Amino acid sequence: MPLAAGTRLGPYEILGQIGAGGMRDVYGARDTHLARTVAIKLLPTEVSADTELRTRFEREAKTIAGLNHPRICTLYDIGIDEGTRPLVMEYLAGESLAERRLRSPASFAALTLTSAASATR
Repeated sequence: MPLAAGTRLGPYEILGQIGAGGMRDVYGARDTHLARTVAIKLLPTEVSADTELRTRFEREAKTIAGLNHPRICTLYDIGIDEGTRPLVMEYLAGESLAERRLRSPASFAALTLTSAASATR
């Protein structure tokens, strides 16, 4: 069930859902401590209870934290709030990757390969 606008996860106030898919929901939120907009990936409660999926989520966080590239959002925080595990990341406005892939599959593939290669250097 999506979080309602105004819901608080620690210092983050949910503004609204901005995406969903895979094993997570993505929300726009306001970091009340640093006065900035962030994106929060949140494992659904039923998934957070699954040890294997929770481990995969944590591995994703560690991988993201090790990357530094202008086309990859920065990971700000990973936390636990009443059993949920939010990944708090830089909010990047614009089209989603799904929209980009549908609009231009060839350029999406080239962008993905180029970004992945340069981010791991």
